Amino acid sequence: MMPIDILEDYLVDQEDGLKKLLTWFLNLVMQLEAMQQAGAEPYQRAESRKAHRNGYKDRSLKTRVGEIQLKKPQFREISFETKVFDRYSRVEKALINAVIESYLQGVSTRRVNDIVSQLGIEELSPSSVSRISKELDEKVEEFLKRPIEQPIPYIFVDASYFKIRNNSRYVTKAFLVVTGIRDDGYREILGARMADVEDEAFWSGLFQDLKDRGLSGVQLVVSDGHKGIQKSVERSFLGSSWQMCHVHFMRAVLRNVPKKYQKEIADKLKEALDEETKMHELSQELERKGYSKSADTVERFGFGLWNYKSFPRSHWKRIRTTNGLERINKELKRRSRVSLAV
Repeated sequence: MMPIDILEDYLVDQEDGLKKLLTWFLNLVMQLEAMQQAGAEPYQRAESRKAHRNGYKDRSLKTRVGEIQLKKPQFREISFETKVFDRYSRVEKALINAVIESYLQGVSTRRVNDIVSQLGIEELSPSSVSRISKELDEKVEEFLKRPIEQPIPYIFVDASYFKIRNNSRYVTKAFLVVTGIRDDGYREILGARMADVEDEAFWSGLFQDLKDRGLSGVQLVVSDGHKGIQKSVERSFLGSSWQMCHVHFMRAVLRNVPKKYQKEIADKLKEALDEETKMHELSQELERKGYSKSADTVERFGFGLWNYKSFPRSHWKRIRTTNGLERINKELKRRSRVSLAV
């Protein structure tokens, strides 16, 4: 299992997006607790009312993404009791998972109901659970459409494939994610979108949306060898370079090599990726051994294998592959299997 802090690293933004989502959710839970304990909604005139609101008290809570500030409701006649602070650690992973699931297809009402129940609120009406689920999806959508306020010199793009419920049947769709490393070194998810296709027009549209939100300063785009991505990068980010992910490159070359020879070729590929002069020699060797498709792959992507070396050496390890993004996609896929079963 991938540590959840890998996802948290990418959910950081200038305004601490994940913190805001957690703060909103937990404050909402306390509002629901207050309604149950008061016997009525705020400002509602009802015979069932047991207490009246008396403002809020600020309380802090330590979470995996840092300390957040919550507003604890207060009553005039009685003490307000909440289980949020006692039980939060039990549901923290489930709550963050629910946020992540919302990226894919909207969080399930059952998942939200389970989280709220574990925080101490029982017998919540179906309409209330549905409203919370809808609002959570809306908050995630706001996060995905937030302004991009800092230059992003490095961006990473990749797609993963998921089975998504479409009316009464499941269909396979591409979930396309763009992440970036900011000038200050923080990583964040810049965009995420479901698509039926991932051609040049789609990627160009996604990149334009990012620029409309303020994306600037792009110097290097790292991806697999998808032609649509390469062409749209050329048109969308003039003056930037495209970097072929080394991991995807090795997979593409080895795909057409017999399995019993793959380790030998993989070792030579790693050596050639470190010493550019050896890559052409390797291509010729592959051709002599009859692996012409693999040789063609080496020649086709040769221009994009070492662009990362134009940047500070201390950055090289992070910008020559899409490994961080691949780990996100892997984790999203693992979690989506849970959400689809709910």
